[in-house]
Amino acid sequence: MSKARHVSETPATQLLKKNKVDYTEHTYDYVDHGGAGEAARQLGLDPHAVVKTLIMEDEAARPLIVVMHGDREVSTKNLARQAGLKKVAPCHPEVAQRHSGYQVGGTSPFGTRKRMPVWVEAQVLEYPVVYINGGRRGYLIGIDPKVLVSLLGAKPVSVALE
Repeated sequence: MSKARHVSETPATQLLKKNKVDYTEHTYDYVDHGGAGEAARQLGLDPHAVVKTLIMEDEAARPLIVVMHGDREVSTKNLARQAGLKKVAPCHPEVAQRHSGYQVGGTSPFGTRKRMPVWVEAQVLEYPVVYINGGRRGYLIGIDPKVLVSLLGAKPVSVALE
């Protein structure tokens, strides 16, 4: 899995370079509503190792980020309980875009417009490498998932729905 083609810098890759974080680039043909499953299929990756970045909000409409396996959904009830919140719900796409600065389908947890708390499915941290959006549709970066904790202060939670 080497670089198929170079992608220009994004706020995510700028942040990673600034912090001397190693990553690999993986491009694919973006498909509307294809999600992480489509990216995994095109790149020949384990769908469980391709993770998605979700922008959600709490009961006071404060944004937060959830990093989840691409082939799992988030239990918002469990997330609220584990995060000490009353309620968590997905943001509308235009609101998510305003918070993150990224187009939906190209959202990265790195280099967001607003600093937001980050929650990561605990099992994601057990992988040696995960593939996460690099800040543009059709562009994943391969990265050590522990960078989510060291660079973004991500807190592990167990909120995946089978």
